[in-house]
Amino acid sequence: MSKSHILGFPRIGEHRQMKKAVEAYWQGQITLAQLEATGTEIQEYNWKLQADAGLDFVTVGDFSWYDHVLDTTTLLGAIPQRFKQLKNANNVALNTVFCMARGQAPGVPETTACEMTKWFNTNYHYIVPELTIDQQFHIATEYLFKSIDHAQKLGYRVKPVLLGPMSFLWLGKVKGNNFNKLTLLNRLLPVYQQILNRLESQKIALIQIDEPVLVLDLPDDWRNTFATVYQHLNFGDMKSLLATYFGSIEVENIQELPFSGVHVDFSNHPEELLAFAKQFPKEKFLSAGVVSGRNIWKCDLTKTLSLLTSAKEILKDRLWVASSCSLLHVPVNLEIEHHLDQELKSWLSFAKQKVEEVALLAKVLNQGANLFSNQLKENQEAIASRKNSSRIHHAAVKERISAITERMTIRNNPYEKRAAQQRKQLNLPLFPTTTIGSFPQTQEIRTLRRDYKAGKINSSQYTQKLREQIQFVIKKQEQLNLDVLVHGESERTDMVEYFGELLSSFAFTQNGWVQSYGSRCVKPPIIFGDVSRPKSMTVEWIQFAQSCTNRPVKGMLTGPVTILSWSFVRDDQPLADTAAQIALALRDEVQDLELAGIHVIQIDEPAFREALPLRKKDWQEYLDWAVACFRLASSGVQDQTQIHTHMCYSEFNDVIEAIAKLDADVITIENSRSEMELLKAFETFAYPNEIGPGVYDIHSPRVPSSQEIISHLENALRYVPAQRLWVNPDCGLKTRNWPEVEQALTNMVKGAKICREKYAKQPVTESR
Repeated sequence: MSKSHILGFPRIGEHRQMKKAVEAYWQGQITLAQLEATGTEIQEYNWKLQADAGLDFVTVGDFSWYDHVLDTTTLLGAIPQRFKQLKNANNVALNTVFCMARGQAPGVPETTACEMTKWFNTNYHYIVPELTIDQQFHIATEYLFKSIDHAQKLGYRVKPVLLGPMSFLWLGKVKGNNFNKLTLLNRLLPVYQQILNRLESQKIALIQIDEPVLVLDLPDDWRNTFATVYQHLNFGDMKSLLATYFGSIEVENIQELPFSGVHVDFSNHPEELLAFAKQFPKEKFLSAGVVSGRNIWKCDLTKTLSLLTSAKEILKDRLWVASSCSLLHVPVNLEIEHHLDQELKSWLSFAKQKVEEVALLAKVLNQGANLFSNQLKENQEAIASRKNSSRIHHAAVKERISAITERMTIRNNPYEKRAAQQRKQLNLPLFPTTTIGSFPQTQEIRTLRRDYKAGKINSSQYTQKLREQIQFVIKKQEQLNLDVLVHGESERTDMVEYFGELLSSFAFTQNGWVQSYGSRCVKPPIIFGDVSRPKSMTVEWIQFAQSCTNRPVKGMLTGPVTILSWSFVRDDQPLADTAAQIALALRDEVQDLELAGIHVIQIDEPAFREALPLRKKDWQEYLDWAVACFRLASSGVQDQTQIHTHMCYSEFNDVIEAIAKLDADVITIENSRSEMELLKAFETFAYPNEIGPGVYDIHSPRVPSSQEIISHLENALRYVPAQRLWVNPDCGLKTRNWPEVEQALTNMVKGAKICREKYAKQPVTESR
């Protein structure tokens, strides 16, 4: 019989109970016991749901109060030295976990938090393990073992999940003296063996070891070490499943690994399943990840069953059915969505429904289709409905896409000629100052938006109040003596949601929450069909803001790649096609802003780098269409209109040429926390246009001094000539309060003015 399982289930709870309980605990509103009781309820719900659907195993160890990588770090006792006053040799308390993640926890002294970064190319963030050359490891938490005990007492057939040693080390960051992280294996593997021994003593039949780094372009020494590592680990009587996800792997890379089975993600390339099955080692079982754990569309069961049936002819009962990855990345339950229309809802599948799809696929494989004809028929009706719906395909959009020419992606003249026109138009000083877009989202603004949505105020009242907010923000910026102003974005709750609500073929859920990090959850919009712009989206607000001042005001838009990356996107056409549709809509908006007298327009692309495919062989195709879509959105303007973009990165070097090809007149980047390290990318690459490396960190309430601003700018001058250097914060200011913002911007403007006076008196040679 083919077995069925999932790699993990959302931990936030159907109604975000985890988020609410954790935040209540942080605020001292509930006790630790109450918090743990909420966690127990969520886990019991998750286990019952999997068992009731008919899965052969329930997954345990996927629940976390903050992050599963952080849980692995604490399980292994890899607690950074600065948290040593919180350490207990035998048990790391939950408050220590929170302090490592946030820098603070109830009853704990404030400490610098551990770094956080994106989990592969998803929108989930993990807490980065800190590894030192003398790092020691030991079992330091009992949480995994207690969860297993609890699930077993409830009668479930348990499959624990554990992040593997190679992925743990790869995801970690060296602190202090530099060294090869692989040298820690001698100390790390004995602790993994102790964990395996504990699990075997709990009568575990199957353990899932996650090694997602196997889908990356690993260096040879890392790839070659995999076999050695697992030859050293003894699973005893337990069966072992090596789980990879987010990409495909080569059979030869797992051939020698001593696992009972291997999980492979076939969600993006289901056609690879049959070829993989033909080459697959005869002594192992293959867990086929055929139900997507990253998107929210219903699985085409008939099409998937055709592939699985062919693979089963080769593998027999060694073929298992699974989700492609953990279901952490999708909302919990479609059944509690009451405001989506029934047609659209029939096309969707959230975590609970995906569990049912996995179980049904295995049942049909084992028992035949006749017993499940009603479910299969209902599924095919939904698939056909979506395929043929007039809501999906719009002839006018497709005509515009087919009419795109290369000329539409090229500005009228090169940057040098445009810059001369822009200097005349804008008349900006050396070291021009600006901000990234948003200003503090006060309680007054949030209440205003909430009252409007609830119908407590009418449209004209709402518009008047927002205009007052814009006037306030413009006046503040003039008082601060900023050079290029923004309208403050008080009408926007979110930089993607705002545009999604104004573009066609976007839908929004009530409860479609997914975990971003810790207690922070996001509700991505759904792009279900061809995208167009029914009417202008920002012109009214930006034009009003410009009428309040003689200084230039930036139009503020979110770019096509970011809108795409932070949404659940239709899977019936290439991402590049959907991005081009969004780009055309934005192009219309950019041109309307220009016609309205706006001479500076910013198109934010914070997701440009993070959306890179995991394998370098796939990079060029992505970069080609991502660059083309940005240029399509931005190139329909005259030379005197200045195009800005803003990006948030951890790495610049590997995509710097593509960023230059965007041909934005000005790029502002998040940079201050890296102490200007990002600018080292410009040591070997002469970036041709203007750049504003963030001169202070907006994520901290700390106010920088003007001397710090000057220091950052003078460091930047090593790489960028003064004539092309802008002065700006790292990112938008919506999360800060006004006193912090005013003082920080006062010091920023002061620093820019001092540099202006200093460098205006001397010729500045072109930087490298």
